[in-house]
Parts: sequence; structure tokens; C-alpha cells
Amino acid sequence: MQRHTASTRSPDLAVVVDWLVREALGDIDANALFANLCERLVAAGLPLLRAHLAMRTLHPLMRSVDLTWWHSGSLEVTPREYTDTLTDVWLRSPLYYMMQEHLTELRQPLDDARALERFPVLAEFAQRGGTDYLALLTAFGEPDTAFEREDGILTSWVTDAAGGYSSADLAAVKQVQPYLGLVAKLVKHDHTARNVVAAYLGADAGARVLDGQIRLGDVERIPAVIWYCDLRDSTAMAERMPVTAFLDALNGYFACMAGAVLDHGGEVLRFIGDAVLAVFPVTDGVARSDAARRAHAASCAARERLSALNETRRSQALETLAYGLGLHVGDVLYGNIGVPSRIEFSVIGSAANEVCRIESLTKSLGEPVLVSQAFCSALPMQYRDLASHQLKGVGKPVHVFAPPAEPAPGPG
Repeated sequence: MQRHTASTRSPDLAVVVDWLVREALGDIDANALFANLCERLVAAGLPLLRAHLAMRTLHPLMRSVDLTWWHSGSLEVTPREYTDTLTDVWLRSPLYYMMQEHLTELRQPLDDARALERFPVLAEFAQRGGTDYLALLTAFGEPDTAFEREDGILTSWVTDAAGGYSSADLAAVKQVQPYLGLVAKLVKHDHTARNVVAAYLGADAGARVLDGQIRLGDVERIPAVIWYCDLRDSTAMAERMPVTAFLDALNGYFACMAGAVLDHGGEVLRFIGDAVLAVFPVTDGVARSDAARRAHAASCAARERLSALNETRRSQALETLAYGLGLHVGDVLYGNIGVPSRIEFSVIGSAANEVCRIESLTKSLGEPVLVSQAFCSALPMQYRDLASHQLKGVGKPVHVFAPPAEPAPGPG
């Protein structure tokens, strides 16, 4: 890379800023945008060796994400989970120091031995040819509150220009930073909306809501495999267990049941107390047999997961867990119900009612899983016929079956 001297270098950023504003008005791919921005800054005359952006996310699993661009053209994307421990590298980094001291700007020439000793990561940049380092923090909202909530973006910019940054270089980076912060805030709000609706409504229902299906009565009739499962003896468990122990048991059970549904392409719609209502929609070219096959595979996976969980609970002298599961196939109304000011995205209809009643038979019939005649028709197997039964609230008797007998699981 040809180095520029401070006397001749004067980045031209008007075109870059215009491009960044236009990008903010479209569908933003944050990773591609940051890499493209760095390339455009270099083309505009800003001598960059490395650029880094870190931003907190609002996601049930992920705490933040880091983007790191190198002049070679590579982009490193590093998600940070809540369980990630604070490493010594981070605790001794300039960005961590800025957060602790509530600084919005930090510059460190990379020929300063004391700075390299204090912040070891700067020594790495110097070894790779870096000559100067600038870090900036742009808060989203009131600064003190933003620092407390870690709400904003942290960026760092390393140059390999001879003599480090010129005054024009520094002005250029600071000119771009607010625009980058604005785009990042838009990205964060968009991702937050998608993460929140997916976490609380489910991926498909959340996407429908964000696409405008938000009015009371916005429903669609769809065929689906319907899943309804319930934790056995939960009321008594809640009474005899400490609250934290019961919540641990409940979340462990949900991880087995709902986790299996999600892993097999189903959509978890509601947690009703200790019950899970889910669907495997028969849409977009998905045949009933395919949806039923995925539901059956999910039921097998749930059984295996709960067996493993019970082994762990037994080894810890904890109560084991049992469940009932009903599987049915039918048309349901999929969409918004409730009142105008408090809407819920769910499924309603006779098929949804019937699957709950089918699940209720698992207790009296002593079977953990029961399926309807419609499910049997969708997925031919060697079902065990358990005859017809009159279900509460259902006009005609319903014929139910148990899946083929499987080898008994381990203890639990």
C-alpha cells in the first residue's frame, strides 16, 4: 500500500456521506455496509489499515456483535453471547477503558511504548504496520444513560500512514462517525423489532406482523399439523417446589418440547401456563405428509430430550418430569385475535380445540403421545388403535391412535 504524507492527504468524503445516507433509506445489510464503507473511505483518500465496530444488541441469546475490517478486504463478524466471559484482552483494551471512564474519544499513536504496554492490542496493530489509533463512541440517547445501558456504537480506526493521522484524516473520521451511528441505530432498531417479535410471537408470526398483519381480525385459513403438549402434575409441583426450582423444571421441560418443535421447522405460537401450542404449517409447497413427518420427528426428539433431562434430574435428586402430547391435522384460522388494544397472534378453530382434547386423553389412556385419524392419514405408520372417545366440547367421538411402540427410554 502506498503511504500518503500528511501534507498531501485530504480525504474527500462528500460522496461517501451521500452514499451512506442513501443506504440508510433502504434495506440495510450491516455487515456488507460496514465493509463497503471502509473500502469507500480508503478510495476517498483515508489511509486505513483496520476498522472495528461494536454494538450492543437486544436479543435473548446474543449480547453484542463486533465487525472488524482489514485493508486486505476481510471482514470478521464476532457475535458475543451473554454467557461469554470477559477476557483479559477485552479488560485491557482501549474500548473497555473508554466505557469505564465514559470517554467518547481516545487517540493513541502506535509509537508510544507506554500506550502499547497499557493496551496490549495496540502492540499487535503496530506489529502489523499500524502507526496511529483512534477510537470513538457515539451514544444513542442521553450520554450517561447510554453508558449505563451500553447503548451506542464503539468504533476504532487504525492507520498505517507514515506519521500517523493528519488533522484532515482525523476530521474525516469524525465527520463520518455520526452518519455511521445513525445507520447503526436504524439497524439496531430494525433488528430489535425482528428479534423481539420472533422471540415473543415466533419467526413466521413475527414476520407477518412486521409485514403489516397487525389489525384485529387479520387472519388466514391454513392447513396445519397442530401440536399441543402439557406438563404432567405441574400444579402440585408448583405447590411443593421452591419457586426457582419449579421455574428451572418448567424451562427445562420447555427446552425439550418447544426446542424440538423449533429444531424441526415448527412454529411455537404460545406457552399456555405449562402447555405448548405449536403448528407445522402446510403452506408454500409443504405437503401434509412432510409437515406430519417433521411433527413426528419432533415428538421423538422431545421424548429423547426429556429422558436425558430426567436422567440429569434424578442424579441431582430432583423430581422427574412427564408430559402428554396431542397431534392433529386440520384447517385453522391463523392470525390476530383479542381486542384492538391488545392483540395476540395465534390459531383458532375446531381443529385447535380438538388437539387440546386429544392431549387430555393421554392421562386416562396412559399414553404420552396420541394422534388423530387425520394425522394417521397424513403419515401412514403402524399406529396402535385406541378406539373412539367422546371429547368434551366436541360433537362427534374422535378416533385416537398411539404411535408405534418404541424401545423404552432410560431411567426417568
